[in-house]
Amino acid sequence: MTTQASYVEPGEFKRDTNYITTRITADGRDGYPVEPDRYRLVAARACPWANRTLIVRRLLGLEQVLSLGLCGPTHDKLSWTFDLDPGGVDPVLGIPRLRDAYLKRFPDYPRGITVPAIVDVPSGEVVTNDYARITLDFATEWTAYHRPGAPRLYPEESRAEIDAVNDVVFRDVNNGVYRCGFAGSQRAYEAAYDRLFARLDWLSDRLAAQRFLVGDTITEADVRLFTTLVRFDPVYHGHFKTNRCKLTELPVLWAYARDLFQTPGFGDTIDFGQIKTHYYVVHADINPTGVVPKGPDLSNWLTPHGREALGGRPFGDGTAPPPPPLSERVPALP
Repeated sequence: MTTQASYVEPGEFKRDTNYITTRITADGRDGYPVEPDRYRLVAARACPWANRTLIVRRLLGLEQVLSLGLCGPTHDKLSWTFDLDPGGVDPVLGIPRLRDAYLKRFPDYPRGITVPAIVDVPSGEVVTNDYARITLDFATEWTAYHRPGAPRLYPEESRAEIDAVNDVVFRDVNNGVYRCGFAGSQRAYEAAYDRLFARLDWLSDRLAAQRFLVGDTITEADVRLFTTLVRFDPVYHGHFKTNRCKLTELPVLWAYARDLFQTPGFGDTIDFGQIKTHYYVVHADINPTGVVPKGPDLSNWLTPHGREALGGRPFGDGTAPPPPPLSERVPALP
């Protein structure tokens, strides 16, 4: 790796939320119809935004129709790279950097090269990197290719509530941890810190008497919260200074996170080693030594959570997904 980006901003961190809004839909209205084996999902296990797509792809059983390219946990200021693959080249797309697929479609692409991204394999061009829309479209536009027993992650009757929960969780939690970690002033950091923990307390109250965030089954809202919670103690608590308490010290959220982690489709997408390497190595302006901490102990993710007592059925009338393909399995916890 040669050059690193800077992440800390003067004052308050503001995320660029302008993404490629092209959609892959059943009717192909944007020029990209849903088709098996046409597209490749490019993700990184380290990234929480990309982790969402890995979970939803697993839960819905889209592995058979949507191939997966995985970038390594580190990148430079130019792009995520395929350094996990032989020769550092994605075996399907034939490119060393995700940036190549972006520039193939947009030669003057002005923004950051982000994961997740979906690439049109025949043309080699990126289609979309709109991570929030990608998982919703997996649930609503790819239904012809859902596995038997796939859960309803974005049911019509619950969409307003799911959207409302997602909005506050994104603002105060998903992005809130970054607003803490990338704050360039004490005032901005403390404001983000207070908002984050106020929202975590709100979530604890909400989940104290119900097993999942919306209704009695897993939905898109649970996927979005989980990918932040699972990174909280290994990364955010220390690296981003979100240290009022650890996740393990928030009884309701800790049990909720373990419940999801032990549910097929969630914990089997998590690679804690890649997660820690990404944050502690890539964010060199926060951690200039590049030293990656050994801890914390992760074996407690597999301890009983007791959330079954609240009722609910994770997959509703559906079933759990089968184990992931051998090529996509993550290291077991120590």
